[in-house]
Amino acid sequence: MKEGIHPNYGPCKITCACGNEFETNSTKSEIKVDVCSNCHPYWTGNLKQNTTGGRADKFKQKYGI
Repeated sequence: MKEGIHPNYGPCKITCACGNEFETNSTKSEIKVDVCSNCHPYWTGNLKQNTTGGRADKFKQKYGI
């Protein structure tokens, strides 16, 4: 590797809006994020999915068949 052209890679502190903090490695020393695995709806099980049907159901509702 050439000297002097690569960024410094070291420890990084990641802070979430929910207050969760953890450390990893990055070229930045500190990163702030909006969601993490502790507060994201998909990972916490709070994700609400709408199961309203597909195009066939919409057609049936529209034309009363």
